[in-house]
Amino acid sequence: MKIEGLEDRIKGLAEPVAEGLGLELVDVVYATEYGKRILRIFIDKPGGVTIDDCSDLSREFSTVLDVEDPIPQSYTLEVSSPGLDRLLTKEKDFLRFAGRKVKIRTKEALDGRKNFKATVTGVENGKVLLKDADGKTWEIMLSNIEKARLEIEI
Repeated sequence: MKIEGLEDRIKGLAEPVAEGLGLELVDVVYATEYGKRILRIFIDKPGGVTIDDCSDLSREFSTVLDVEDPIPQSYTLEVSSPGLDRLLTKEKDFLRFAGRKVKIRTKEALDGRKNFKATVTGVENGKVLLKDADGKTWEIMLSNIEKARLEIEI
């Protein structure tokens, strides 16, 4: 069951709590899996998050959720790291990970392509600047990015 605008509302509630703990709110996902509702909060910080970071945010944010009560049904709250292949959603994400490889899917095709695997070279005027393995450069408007993740490099 999808509640319109719920994830955005929860982001608005969670962001100040995360920032107060020195954490970055990466994403919020409200999903139903195997008949159970789950609210997932993904957090990060330079050097990575710890279990203590996750439990601190869970404890602090649970109080906010109890007061605001944005979800009428019962659910499970999960707080975790975004993982090595974390989502990139904001301009500052692309700036932070400049020099790293990413996978990007666009909403609208560019030169007949919607999927890109390239290195972030910067951000300029609302565009993510990329260079692919063939040395070709790309400029993708942030507003045209459907999904972007860090590429795991081993």
